Amino acid sequence: ERPATIALADRDGREGWVLEGLYRPGLGTETGGAVIAPPHPLYGGSMESPVVNEIAFACEKVGIAGLRFNWLGIGASAGQASGAPEDAIEDYCAALDFLQETVAPPLVAAGYSYGGATAVAASERTTVRRLVLVAPPPSMLDRARLESFRGKVFIAVGDGDNLAPPRELEAIAKGLDRVQFEVLDDTDHFFVSGPGLKDLRERLTPWLEF
Repeated sequence: ERPATIALADRDGREGWVLEGLYRPGLGTETGGAVIAPPHPLYGGSMESPVVNEIAFACEKVGIAGLRFNWLGIGASAGQASGAPEDAIEDYCAALDFLQETVAPPLVAAGYSYGGATAVAASERTTVRRLVLVAPPPSMLDRARLESFRGKVFIAVGDGDNLAPPRELEAIAKGLDRVQFEVLDDTDHFFVSGPGLKDLRERLTPWLEF
């Protein structure tokens, strides 16, 4: 894994601003890759999240690259964290641009919690063929965008998640035939105990194979 410097568009006094990232090559040829977004920046979300790292590890295992990053104002990323959806989408799209210049498509848009909801918002890019959403808060999910997305979708959530209740997420995913919906046993929203990380890796890794 090596550092990545992700350029943001020059606008509104942001000339030269960059996001901090970490790029992990795949084990095989550099075809395909995933952008992996962390949780909400105002609630401690960063690319050091164990869940974010687990997704990147699953990508590596199937031979595709993984790019995780810090939101605006987090870690070594420029600016101040705002938590505004429009800023998050801009950050995510900058990471997609970086990855598109590094690996050949297809690309995966992935994220954990708030990052998962942002991945859905950025999924209109034609190079994005799959979505990986781990514990995305139902109130932030765009059902219409999920319906219009033509690729495969993987959604995973813990059975004890109070911030992303499994029943509410399942109701959103119901009727979408390209969605694989997984409930992880003995796991809460923060994956702090139980087998959640291991179960996530075991279920996600084969699904990621193109």
